Amino acid sequence: MRVSQRERNILLLAAIVGVSFLVSTLFPAVRGIYQQRSERIEDIRLEIEREQRLVEDAALWRTRRVEVENQLAEMETRLFNGPTVPVIEANIQRSLTQHARDTGISVTSTRLAERLESENWLLIQQEMSFRTTDAANTIAFLQKLDESLPRLWVTDFSLDRARNLYNGSITVVGFARREGVQLAAGGTR
Repeated sequence: MRVSQRERNILLLAAIVGVSFLVSTLFPAVRGIYQQRSERIEDIRLEIEREQRLVEDAALWRTRRVEVENQLAEMETRLFNGPTVPVIEANIQRSLTQHARDTGISVTSTRLAERLESENWLLIQQEMSFRTTDAANTIAFLQKLDESLPRLWVTDFSLDRARNLYNGSITVVGFARREGVQLAAGGTR
């Protein structure tokens, strides 16, 4: 069976229409699959980068956490502790007078401690009058207070000379956490 020229042209036209139909439906589908695959690859690449950053940041955050925990432990050593506020006040007064005696300063009087309370903190202020025969003792005393643990911060200091005697007064503050500390013999705050 022989195919005529006209039939051949019709078959060729049908083949062209079929191929163009296949190309017009298959090409967008293939292109969509390729685009989805490219997007998935990019998403995976971004996830890998994010995971790598998290791994790197984890080491950094561990280091920072250790630093903060060390700072917190150091700060805790600077705070006064005790079961009640009067005990904390007595600890501050005892520490202040002990540092004075250790540096050759005579304590002439101490006032009652004053306290200031906030939500989580107690600030205890202690004033003391003193006497010494050597002005260098006051420098040693102030250095001792600066290095003290728990820490006493000097808020006021005065020194007067009368002949060979130096009279002075000092006000220091110490801090304590209020959490779990009884205000007096009664309740806890």
